[in-house]
Amino acid sequence: MSNTNQPFSAKPPVVPNPESSHLTPDHEQHDSSQADWLDELEQKSKAKQQTFMNHIADRLQRPRIQEAPKHPFRGAPEIWQDFNWNEAEKIEKFTKHFTEVGGNVLRMQTLEEAGAFIAEQSRLLNAQYIVRQQLPETEALTLEVRLPHVQISAWNSHTEEAWKARAAEADIGIVLADGAAAYTGTVMVTSSASQGRSVSLLPTVCIVLLPIERLQTRLGELLIPWDSKGRENLPAGIHFISGPSRSSDIENELTIGVHGPGIVYTLLIG
Repeated sequence: MSNTNQPFSAKPPVVPNPESSHLTPDHEQHDSSQADWLDELEQKSKAKQQTFMNHIADRLQRPRIQEAPKHPFRGAPEIWQDFNWNEAEKIEKFTKHFTEVGGNVLRMQTLEEAGAFIAEQSRLLNAQYIVRQQLPETEALTLEVRLPHVQISAWNSHTEEAWKARAAEADIGIVLADGAAAYTGTVMVTSSASQGRSVSLLPTVCIVLLPIERLQTRLGELLIPWDSKGRENLPAGIHFISGPSRSSDIENELTIGVHGPGIVYTLLIG
């Protein structure tokens, strides 16, 4: 018994080979049929879009917006770009905003003073292992001399080391800030071969060295210079630190230090 109910086919008409040297009348008819079929699909799609948008406007009880809204401003307004604090205001605001979220801010005149403070904190915390970025500024802290009984490693100083594991084991990580924004209380730290991001992310305590001249008013001031450097000169990563790690993922309970250091110091140098 033959089945007279033939299934519906949505296949488009056959398209002639575009490499053919010439088109027969049958090919021309097929080509025209496909164009009509595509046009029909497009009109049906547009009709569905109109019905959908009309339904939304009806539910909102307002007429449909038929023209794209105007955008007279691009980026931050001029009044914000001109906004700036003096040095004393930047120090005050940064300290206020960074400490409000649980961070600590201390003013140091020199790296020598910063090294003495870090050594004293290491003794109070009974730190056994410290990892620092491999930079002249962190070397100038002379921690190896101040803490002869503490293991101190400079990131990536030995290629055979598993540095992520070493950072995870560290009691204290020491990094140099590339900049900071007083308005948000945010420190910017970049990563590279000698400045592993794990140094600021994995140890129990993170200590950030922030030269006072790198403290800016707005976050945008930290980002704009990267545009002029070009893609080939960008660092491996740009990280923003606003106090210790905070998480409320579990039952909305605020927990400190789950995904990063639970104690963060920013030492303003200069």
